[in-house]
Amino acid sequence: MNKRFLTLLLLCSFCVAGLFAQGRKGVCINEVMVQNDSNYVDDYGMRHAWVELFNSTFGSVNISSMFLTDDKANPRKYPIPRMDVNTKIPPRQHVVFWCDNEPDKGTFHVNFSLKPGQDNTIYLFDSDGTTLIDEVTVPATLPAGASFARKVDGQKAENDAEAWEVRDGKNGKYITPSSNNVIIDKNEKIENFEKHDKTGVGMTVMAMTIVFLSLLILSLCFIGLGLFHAQSARRKKQAATGTVDDSKRASQHARQRGFRAHHQQGETRIFSMELKDLFSPRASSQIIQIHFKSLNLL
Repeated sequence: MNKRFLTLLLLCSFCVAGLFAQGRKGVCINEVMVQNDSNYVDDYGMRHAWVELFNSTFGSVNISSMFLTDDKANPRKYPIPRMDVNTKIPPRQHVVFWCDNEPDKGTFHVNFSLKPGQDNTIYLFDSDGTTLIDEVTVPATLPAGASFARKVDGQKAENDAEAWEVRDGKNGKYITPSSNNVIIDKNEKIENFEKHDKTGVGMTVMAMTIVFLSLLILSLCFIGLGLFHAQSARRKKQAATGTVDDSKRASQHARQRGFRAHHQQGETRIFSMELKDLFSPRASSQIIQIHFKSLNLL
């Protein structure tokens, strides 16, 4: 029993670890600014280079104990601290790290800085320090005050360079630290619905259909539950009736066995008499009495 429990516990642990690791693989580098001269300020009111991470999954991911680095030969350069609730990124959300080389300022201040005028490669490693989760090389030509960002949050391409673009805040290319790279202010599905259903009749019919189907499913569930309880009660009643019948049959069998034994005993007493006594009046009377007793008539 203990072996089975330990085996089940081990399998559950492996499954949880696998899901946890799979969630971390959904974290990616999403936007980078190397020379911040007039943009986002940190929690100390200072402007520094920054790196934005994005959780592309639909579940929360804790990035504590993962590593950020600008040197692939040193993958454990900046370990993201544990025990900070802010390292848990909600689904489809962002977090910004400041590349100011001042890790004593807090969890989101790393121990390296980015260098303007040259290529800067940033790496994100998993907690084992060997599994590379994501990387990006920011070109040396990136202007001051501009960011290098994914065109769509978390979206990758066969050639990952095609998924990135330079953003300077003009022509709709907004710089969006800790926010979506694509600002969604429209819903195409709702617009199409409004276009094809101007009177709202389709929406009404759809809503009524959903309500009707929900009530139908609920009714079927209640009917099934009632049938189940009725069948259970029937089985219990049958079991109880069967027990009473068995006890009655056992009592009848016991009485029949007692009657047969009594009858045989009377017959034995009759035939045990000597033949010479069988013809005396007293013996005849005794025989009759014994026979009637054996038949439960006396």
